[in-house]
Amino acid sequence: MTFMKVALGVEYDGAAFRGWQTQPGKGTVQDELEAALARIAGHPVPVVCAGRTDAGVHATGQVVHFETLANRPLSAWVRGVNTFLPPSVAVRWASPVEEDFHARFSAFGRCYRYLLINRAQRPGVWHGRAGWYHHALDETRMQEGARLLVGEHDFSAFRAADCQARSPVKLLRHAEVRRHGDVLVFDFEASAFLHHMVRNMVGSLVYVGQGKQPPSWIRDLLAAGDRKMAAPTFSAAGLYLVGVRYEDRWGLPVPANPFLPGAMIL
Repeated sequence: MTFMKVALGVEYDGAAFRGWQTQPGKGTVQDELEAALARIAGHPVPVVCAGRTDAGVHATGQVVHFETLANRPLSAWVRGVNTFLPPSVAVRWASPVEEDFHARFSAFGRCYRYLLINRAQRPGVWHGRAGWYHHALDETRMQEGARLLVGEHDFSAFRAADCQARSPVKLLRHAEVRRHGDVLVFDFEASAFLHHMVRNMVGSLVYVGQGKQPPSWIRDLLAAGDRKMAAPTFSAAGLYLVGVRYEDRWGLPVPANPFLPGAMIL
């Protein structure tokens, strides 16, 4: 018997799910995807993802891999699987990969975007798909603070208490805050992220944007490494995994760079 390894690009609206990772009681994105893949493969198909997302968190650029004995055309892993997925989950592409490819460990970068509605009135169309903050925020101050996050740091001040990462030291390659009308867009790219790291950074940058703290406070938080000093964790609703970066040798579809100036919000 010969196994075939396949990578998939997956997007989902996380509002109705209990997160990515399978758990007792089901209700996760992984549960839905594995069930749909099994319908096409004719056997159970465990999947491994590039980055596990929490309840309410979305993805436009999640990557997974799986192994199968089934000989199917690549279109079956896209259109066929989508037939059995709920409307809020979709496979975007499928690509055969070498045996040593791993969706998580072969990745060298992950890109997250946070969308925040900044106006007095709560969102309607964006409900469940963006965070909301009703006080005026100064994006220039927030961008000044975001620049201080770039580099290799101990991010313990932005780490959830139940984070299982071996080390709080991560390399943050990109951090940017910009405004599109009432929408503030936060972009982050790192080698890897701690649990709740993006949502905790957003919360602290919001404090800076409102004037509760100066931009230099971000440097103080990094130096102190004390989660209690930073702002509360922001809502999951506005967080999106928008891309995972791999070496060209894997031959995976290259995602559009979401961080280019003028790029669409999503």
